Amino acid sequence: MPINYQEVYTQIKKIGEGAKERRKKKEDAQSSARELLSFYDSELDLLRSKVDTAKQADPNTRCALPLNENLASHYPPPASVIQATLIAADGSQITPDRHAAIQFCVVNVGAIQMKLGSGETPAIFTDTELLYGDDLLPNGFPMSDGLVALKRDLAERSKLEVLSKGLQGSVVTFTDGPIELWGAKGEDAHSYTEIVERYLGVLSRLQSRGVITAGYVDKPSADLVVRLLEIASADNEQVQKIKEFHPLRSVSDRWLFGDRKDPLLPPGHRSAVFVIQSSSEKKYTGTLTLHFFYLNVGTEGHPWPVRVEIPKWVADDKEKLDLLHGVLVEQCRMMGSKPYPYLLHRAHETAVVKNEEKQQIEQMLAMELRNQDEEMDDGSYKSSAKGLKGRTRR
Repeated sequence: MPINYQEVYTQIKKIGEGAKERRKKKEDAQSSARELLSFYDSELDLLRSKVDTAKQADPNTRCALPLNENLASHYPPPASVIQATLIAADGSQITPDRHAAIQFCVVNVGAIQMKLGSGETPAIFTDTELLYGDDLLPNGFPMSDGLVALKRDLAERSKLEVLSKGLQGSVVTFTDGPIELWGAKGEDAHSYTEIVERYLGVLSRLQSRGVITAGYVDKPSADLVVRLLEIASADNEQVQKIKEFHPLRSVSDRWLFGDRKDPLLPPGHRSAVFVIQSSSEKKYTGTLTLHFFYLNVGTEGHPWPVRVEIPKWVADDKEKLDLLHGVLVEQCRMMGSKPYPYLLHRAHETAVVKNEEKQQIEQMLAMELRNQDEEMDDGSYKSSAKGLKGRTRR
């Protein structure tokens, strides 16, 4: 029996016993968050000053930084979306398995391009990169899952940049997830830096052609705005220990903007635009500075706030911002009661690598290596043991 259900049941009962206390604590924190939001709604200069003070105490402070819109403000989508070309990209990967007989990696990117109002069938693109041998040892380090994910993110945004070349009129591009690259910093610093530099180059080329680009974060768990409220409420002593100061820990931005009883954002409305204050500001500078807003893609009584990340050149251009806003609302409406950008859904379907496809690639690679008389390793005994059927008692 793999799970001791008696132990699990005992722990579940303890969790249940604490439900009332947790609920009271959460409701108190939520009430405080709403009060702080109302109090500091228009105090933008004060908020920026408090964030600067917090950065001095903790250079890695991560929070929202207000621009020129009040914290609780909200804006409806434009009345109509002008003609534009939309491009969405998503990626998936096969990470190297050290227990397998053959070590390889696959990064697969699917992209969908559609011209609004044209009546044309959306164009589908797929790019597949197979990594083998020395490619799996960048700078002498075994390729980690984090580094593979970085390569996937770079490939997604690069595909958007390639497909947007030469297009006339307004172009809106987006991917699933943040614009900011994450992961692998401590595993292989050189490779991480190299990929970030290439990624920033892609963003710069998109900016030079006036292409709108965004990252769509569904069901965000971040507390960027809530963290701003915590910093705002900290006194001089508390701000010096800002790392440990979390009076609103149980409150998320998603609740703040999408509370079912009283959402800050009506359906289709976006929040104020904020800067992402983080240690990444040293890399994403100038027109590439990272911004975001929340967008309620849900319906009346069923709010669904998502976070949309954009670079500064989009945030500073109201026409581009409005176009992106309108496009995302319309794209999500196409998916009905489970709002999500239609083109991103299609891109995901194109990009996902199924297990049988992984096995087929492995078989093709093994066949070619045998044909070339290249020596192959065996799979690990641990892997073999996992495939054994369990013995039954008599």
